[in-house]
Parts: sequence; structure tokens; C-alpha cells
Amino acid sequence: MRNKKRHKRSRVIGLTVVGVTALAVGGGALLMTDNDASAARRPAGRQAPAWAAMTVKCPDAATRLSNVPQQARPAVDRELATMDSQVADAYQRLAARGAGADQDWVRTRVLEPLGAQRRGALNRIGNEIGRVASRPSGLVTLASCTVQQAAPASAPAGGATSAPAGAAPAAGTAAPAAPAAGGQAQSGPVKADFVDIRRVRPNVKNPRTRANASRGTFSSRCGRNENKHFNSDNVIVAPGVSNGAHHMHDYVGNRGTDAFSTNDSLAAAGTTCTNGDRSTHYWPVLRQQDGTKEADADQPGGGTEGNVGRILRPETASISFRGSAVSKVVEMPKFLRIITGDAKAFTNGTANANASWSCTGFENRQLKDKYPLCPKGSKVVRTFKFQSCWDGKNADSANHRTHVAFADAKGACAKGFKAIPQLAQRITYKVAPGSLFAVDSFPEQLHKPVTDHGDFINVMSNSLMKKAVKCINTGRKCG
Repeated sequence: MRNKKRHKRSRVIGLTVVGVTALAVGGGALLMTDNDASAARRPAGRQAPAWAAMTVKCPDAATRLSNVPQQARPAVDRELATMDSQVADAYQRLAARGAGADQDWVRTRVLEPLGAQRRGALNRIGNEIGRVASRPSGLVTLASCTVQQAAPASAPAGGATSAPAGAAPAAGTAAPAAPAAGGQAQSGPVKADFVDIRRVRPNVKNPRTRANASRGTFSSRCGRNENKHFNSDNVIVAPGVSNGAHHMHDYVGNRGTDAFSTNDSLAAAGTTCTNGDRSTHYWPVLRQQDGTKEADADQPGGGTEGNVGRILRPETASISFRGSAVSKVVEMPKFLRIITGDAKAFTNGTANANASWSCTGFENRQLKDKYPLCPKGSKVVRTFKFQSCWDGKNADSANHRTHVAFADAKGACAKGFKAIPQLAQRITYKVAPGSLFAVDSFPEQLHKPVTDHGDFINVMSNSLMKKAVKCINTGRKCG
């Protein structure tokens, strides 16, 4: 067993009901409450106030640091993980305070201490980079945070079109039911996060295939996490940091993946894939918030960070690779790392949001910012379609994004990028109509569906990758 020097976990404060209070933040009076709990206390006939939860919003330093020298990346990644813990702790102080969280308390007990912590971490990041390259300027501008009203996220430009927030379900589809006692994370979800899939217009558009298109597919059968491989690590974003994700991940493929995995350990690990593919695939778990006390109810990444309820095992989890609409594809480099979607899209904005939600039988209707309410007999579907253009040089990048890119609307890669097989992770779940469910998230992201994301590390053998590319380029269906 390899020696694992574990990063010390930050202290996490358990969530309590977000109480009712007026906050004069940013010049306007904002109400902070659990969106539904107030209804029972409101006298008959009184107009409902504009209830809204609050969360902490900070500039995402990780996405801004696109040019970190390789020698500085381990230390920078650890500092970025520390900053995530600082934000999670600050959010949970805000949530736990409830009715006592007035403007002065928020400023002096949440935002100012958090800003000081972040300035320290950003200075250390600057020092680490400065040891081997020019120290980046302007890092201190990323230190200050604000408090944001937790209104439902909007769909990205060109993304899925949802029914109006809070619209009533169509006949025959139940709205999410109130959870059993203890079943709902007080940070969400709320009714406005759900929409009946039958109220969504078809919105899927695929590029027209050209003469030189690579029309084949290659699939790996890797199961649906029957061996219960879960952890709240993220070896891509926070290598060497235990609980770096602050939410639980489902894994298929590589059996050994955790925060302390290396390329060598991944290459030597076993796999759940029947073709010997040791690649690792992971995504946040989906939970049904029915009052079940899951095994991680009192653990970091689980209940202590607002991720509560019964973890739903996928009904299916398919892993497939497709070609380009306009060209042949080239082999992926071994240990290529790709993240699709953004775990912080609720506070970052939707520029990198990419996960799609739908229902079986309705997959020509995809949602970015809503959970689907599926009719009886239809399953919930999550789909992650990964970036399919590679810079031809790097297996990763400092912000884990700039070495890969999406093809344009016509299916072509930008100049300097090469088409690689496009990975699609498609996961289905059996969810009873009217059940409340949510994806695990960072505490301050409030379980919004727009924060869903998928992760991948290519650990295919060279021969298997060659086979996959040949299959795709010759238009066959393999696997």
C-alpha cells in the first residue's frame, strides 16, 4: 500500500435551517429563508414575501490561472483547494446563523474574514509561481467576495429552453413532494429547480455530417458502480487533497481512483470495464431526499456539507466515443484529463456549464438549468458530452480547460486543435414521479442542476486507443 500523506480537512459546520431575516447587502434589502418552510407560518390571506436563500459568491481563481508553470502546479492546486474549503466554511457560517445574520454580522463575520483568508492564499499562489516564473499581477483582485441571492440560474446562451421557473407540471406529472423529516438539504433544491419535461420544447441540434466525417462509435461497458466506489476527492482539480470536491462522486472504470492517484497507480489498477480499459470516469452522485440517512450522513463530502439523502444507483451508465462531423479523429494521449461542465456554475455563471438533463423518451429536449420531472415509466437522464478538440500537445492544463475545446456549431475544431473521439457519459435513474432529488454540490452551490459536471482520465492502453480510433474513423460500431 502506497504511503498517503493526507491533507488536513478543514473544520465543517453542519447546516441548519436557513432562517428568515432581512439583509441589507449591496444596498438592497434581501430576504433569506428556506423557500418553502415559511408557507406554514404565514397567516391566511397575507401576501407571500419574495423568499430567497443566500449564498457566498467569490471570483473563481482556478479558472483565471491558465498559465501556471508545471513546477508550481502541485502547490497552487493545494492552495486552490484550501480556498474552496474557506468558501464552504463561510457559506455554512452564513447558513447556520439564520435570523441573526444582519448586514454587519455578514460583513464582519463572513465576508471580511473570508477576504483575508483568500488574500493569504492568493499571495502564497503568487509566491509559488514567482519562484519559477514571473509573478502574476492582479491576484489580490480575486480575494473579495459578496453575498448573492439564490435565484434560479438561467440557461446558457444557446442552451436548453426551459418552461418558466415554477410553472405547474403538466397533467399526470407530480411536482416534487415535501421530503420526509431530515430528508432535504436546507440549501436546496427548491420547486423552481424542477420542470415537467413535456413543457420543454425540442432543442437538440446536431451539426450536418460532411464527406470526411468519422461516423463510427466505440463503447466501453464499465457497469454502474455496483462495487460502490465513492469518495469526495477530485484527483484532477485537487490532487493530494482529501475531500477536495466537498461532494460525493460515483466512479466507473478504474478501481483505484482517489485524490492520491498518480498516472502510475492508475495504470496499475484494476477496472470495471469489460474490455480492460483502465480509464476513470466520475460524476457527482444523485440523491433522493426521502429522509434516508446515508452512510456518509455525518461525513465530509456528505451530510456535514449539506449533501443528504439516499444515493441513487444508476439504472444504466454508458460510456461511448463518437467521431467528428467534419473530419477523422486522432488518438487521445494517455492520461489526458478532461472536465466538462462547471461545479461552480451557480456562482461563476454558465459559460462552462455543459451537463444536460432529460428523460427517456424525451431526449430531444435537454435542460441545463432545471431538473426534469419525468412521466411515469420514464427515467431521469444525465448526459455529459465532452470537449472533442485537443491542442495536440498537453494532457492537462493549469485550469484543466484550455488544452481541450468544443467543436464549433458546424462540428469543426479551431485552428491549432485536432479532433479526438468525443466521450459521452450517459447515466439514467429510476426516480418515482414527485420525488425530490438533487445532485451533490459544493455547499455554496445549493444543489443547482446547472452545477452538474463529468470527469475523465484516459488510461486506455495504446492498442485499445488505436482500436477505438480505427473503429470510429471507418464508420463501425464497436464495443
